[in-house]
Amino acid sequence: MSAPLKPQQAPGRQKFAVLRATLTRGGEAKGARGKLTYPQILLLVAGGLVALSLLRIVTGANQLTASGQYSAALGAAVPIGLAGLGGLWAERAGVINIGLEGMMMLGAFSAGWLGWQYGPWVAAVAGIAGGALGGLLHAVATVTFGVDHIVSGVAMNILALGVVQFLAKLWFGAEGSEAAAQGGNDKQSPPMDSMPTFTVPGLSDGLKAVEEHHWFLVSDAAGLLGSLVSSVSWLTVLAVAVFVASFFALWRSSFGLRLRSCGESPVAAETLGVNVYRYKYAAVVVSGALAGLGGAFLAIDVHIYQDQQTGGRGYIGLATMIFGNWRPGGVAMGAGLFGFMDALQLRSGGPTVHALLLLVAVVLLAIALAKLRSGHRLQAALSTVTAVLLIVWYALTDTIPLEFVEMTPYVATLLVLALAAQRLRAPRAVGKSYRRGQAQ
Repeated sequence: MSAPLKPQQAPGRQKFAVLRATLTRGGEAKGARGKLTYPQILLLVAGGLVALSLLRIVTGANQLTASGQYSAALGAAVPIGLAGLGGLWAERAGVINIGLEGMMMLGAFSAGWLGWQYGPWVAAVAGIAGGALGGLLHAVATVTFGVDHIVSGVAMNILALGVVQFLAKLWFGAEGSEAAAQGGNDKQSPPMDSMPTFTVPGLSDGLKAVEEHHWFLVSDAAGLLGSLVSSVSWLTVLAVAVFVASFFALWRSSFGLRLRSCGESPVAAETLGVNVYRYKYAAVVVSGALAGLGGAFLAIDVHIYQDQQTGGRGYIGLATMIFGNWRPGGVAMGAGLFGFMDALQLRSGGPTVHALLLLVAVVLLAIALAKLRSGHRLQAALSTVTAVLLIVWYALTDTIPLEFVEMTPYVATLLVLALAAQRLRAPRAVGKSYRRGQAQ
């Protein structure tokens, strides 16, 4: 009885095979060969932990690997990572989303608006809805009307800033309103309840005891693990689940195959029956929703919405997307790095950031050696000179000026992108206008 079904099943299988071939021609297979494997990722994490442990021993900067540092880094990484993941969804479908910052603003404001009235979980849902609305506006402009993606994204950022500032004055700062009576004003919402957290009993205290001994590598690993089992927000757990779900949705489902084909060759996808408009709309709305959740996380974390709360994290999220080569795992690693630097400058300040000068100098010397062996003498020379200058700076000073400390996350962004530029490959049709029925 199964034989008659084969002719009916064949066309569907054939379409999927052609879609996969489309992604291969666009460079997806090449990018897959160049991506890091799970053992390599684990080795990178272990190598980074060993480097930080050595740096802590040499410089005495114990805050580098403290559990509090990792906990703060995790909190700082979540909104950046969600913004980067949002950018990944949009660009995999061929739409550049520079408006992530504005969508985060809408999410943070929506979370503050409903959060003080109904609690943090409603705030998270409101943030998702606010960001999704921004994504829908961006999709209408770029997909339906063909507006330049960069122009639309910039307009979204400006529009969102104006909207949230106007509504904050109207709803939070209005004289005699309930919000004003509860502590709201033109720049912030009334406070909301805390998001529930969880701690693993026994394990948390045991890891804390090991961390306080300051043993080489063992205490540093205990600090890292302790941050994952002590006072972890359930919203952080949700963010991790979103990353895992995005990977399976985009790389392990027919939906993801169709969506990614729209970012590689929308014309070829259309000839195979894919509704390119529908998939682009879905991707950009999801992109906005993820950015909105990132903005909501910021508001929920400090219990209020504040003016200018996103602080450029949408743009850093774009950097994590590029650094991560448009893959969820890479975005997560980039967000962790930038979150670590952000938390470092907030918690530890000049002395601890000063210790990192030595680590960056060693990394640059290793890069210089690799470039020299591959024949890139100019790049090797520049890396060596920069490393020597950093070593001299470290030797002649005891701390770093506050202004430079505040620049640390953004400097790290530029350095990482510069080092990763040669292995990156964006979706082939990203940013290009598409019209149904157009020729290849």
